[in-house]
Amino acid sequence: MNDTDVSKQIQQMVRFIRQEAEEKANEISVSAEEEFQIEKLQLVEAEKKKVRQEYERKTKQVEVRKKIEYSMQLNASRIKVLQAQDDVVSGMKESARKALLKISGEKNNYKKLLKGLIVQSLLRLKEPSVLLRCREMDVSLVKSVVEDAKKDYVEKAKVRTPNITIDNVYLPPPPTDADPHRSSCSGGVVLASDDGKIVCENTLDARLDVVFRQKLPEIRQQLFSKMGA
Repeated sequence: MNDTDVSKQIQQMVRFIRQEAEEKANEISVSAEEEFQIEKLQLVEAEKKKVRQEYERKTKQVEVRKKIEYSMQLNASRIKVLQAQDDVVSGMKESARKALLKISGEKNNYKKLLKGLIVQSLLRLKEPSVLLRCREMDVSLVKSVVEDAKKDYVEKAKVRTPNITIDNVYLPPPPTDADPHRSSCSGGVVLASDDGKIVCENTLDARLDVVFRQKLPEIRQQLFSKMGA
């Protein structure tokens, strides 16, 4: 083989090696591109997933916050409604309490009422000796009916005549607008056993409180049933 043939053969080998190298380079390039695209898609999907999760998290936070705010507003509204209802009921009770003052102003009717309250208290206590307390302004009226009250009690209870002592410590005077917070009494009596262990509070204010507690469900039903109270 002469030099020319050797040179041709070498050039042919060089072309073959170069072609093979180019093909390998292209193959590597294609493979790298594919891997790059796959990795890029994976990264993009991962970021998309993070964005979706963050969006869902914030959406849930907003929903929870809305529910909390709605619940708070609803509770606040309910409290306002209940407060308004209580104000109405309290206003009714206060009006009734003011009306009690007219009772003691009607002397004849109040005199009969005092007698009835004393008899009722005696029947509850059933004590041979009791202490009676009233307002200072009612002492004369109480003294004028106490004997008749004893007689009525004896007839009803079939017992001996009790001893009734009118206390020199008095119940508070009637309420006034000038000082609405001081202790007051709209009328009536309080009777107690001698040892003070048994007490029957039969004032007009106490009776109003008892009646109001008993009738409160009925009052609320009549006033607020249409409101779903």
